[in-house]
Amino acid sequence: MHQTTLFNNKTLNKIGIFPKSRYQGSKYKLTEWIKYHTKGLDFKIVLDAFGGTSAIAYMFKQMGKRVFCNDILRANYYIGLALIENNNTFLDKHSIEFVLTQHNNINYPTFIADTFQNIYYTDEENKWLDIIITNIRQIENKYKQAMLYWALFQACIIKRPYNLFHRKNLYIRLNDVKRTFGNKTTWDTPFETHFRKFVHTINDAIFDNRKDNLVFNKDIFKLELEEKIDLVYIDTPYISANGVGVNYYDFYHFLEGIVNYDNWSKMIDYNSKHKKLKSLANTFDNKNKIIEAFDNLFHKFKDNIIVISYRKDGLPSYDILYNLLSNYKKNISVFEIDYKYVLSNKNSKEILFIANS
Repeated sequence: MHQTTLFNNKTLNKIGIFPKSRYQGSKYKLTEWIKYHTKGLDFKIVLDAFGGTSAIAYMFKQMGKRVFCNDILRANYYIGLALIENNNTFLDKHSIEFVLTQHNNINYPTFIADTFQNIYYTDEENKWLDIIITNIRQIENKYKQAMLYWALFQACIIKRPYNLFHRKNLYIRLNDVKRTFGNKTTWDTPFETHFRKFVHTINDAIFDNRKDNLVFNKDIFKLELEEKIDLVYIDTPYISANGVGVNYYDFYHFLEGIVNYDNWSKMIDYNSKHKKLKSLANTFDNKNKIIEAFDNLFHKFKDNIIVISYRKDGLPSYDILYNLLSNYKKNISVFEIDYKYVLSNKNSKEILFIANS
């Protein structure tokens, strides 16, 4: 069994162990399938345009490619910093204990405790979060800070029913009733216990692929790279056949708040019961703009190998997407695999488009 010594910064995994996440939409379970169909392509520098959990960017890093990873969400940017751009920084005992200690010389705000009472976590847990976030923000090394945020994100997600922040439902955790889903033991496990476990997990994920990998936090249409990429991997948010889009900004707004702590109060939609963030315009979860968005995306990357992950039952339809792509590429290969998505009651098919000329 692979093990990494937690506090030895000289310990360096040769390949690394990708840290599995409960984040909805992650392509982690499809990495071997995607790797199988892309490993024969001629490319050295790859852009993961919608990085998310960085699962596919991490796969390309393991393949020895130079990886550029981008995501419009700030929380996902920190995930990319920790796993993709970071090649050899580990969390040491001093940093971990500093973050987990309440310090007399630090004035701790109480924003979460004051704002999110009875919404996601208990009063005691909310106070703990205010302290931990404040301590993480004291860490000067950006990679250590990103790793600590990653561990905190996972602890926050695992203690949530459905692993989401889409509604005010702390009562599901606290009610003494028979349940047909979830794991009350996991929900009630102290934050610190989860956090320490995920610190081990993130340390095991760090490895050096000897490449200068970079992470960005941009709208993909505003991302301008100084160096030419060979391949772009595209995995946009899913829009169902009836026009309902997956909005990760809404699902994980609490994590976005964590990494925007000073401005969090200004970002909240106070008309929502669960204190979500004010909506942001996103063409990729808008059924009326999605076709134009894909067309613009294909035009932007027309000179690169284009690899697209897609659900066959999504909008736009398979045929429309293929036709859009064929306006810019002549050689298009299509692969599909049966796949059941998280929180979905039915099996679907995952499609992989590869357009390389």
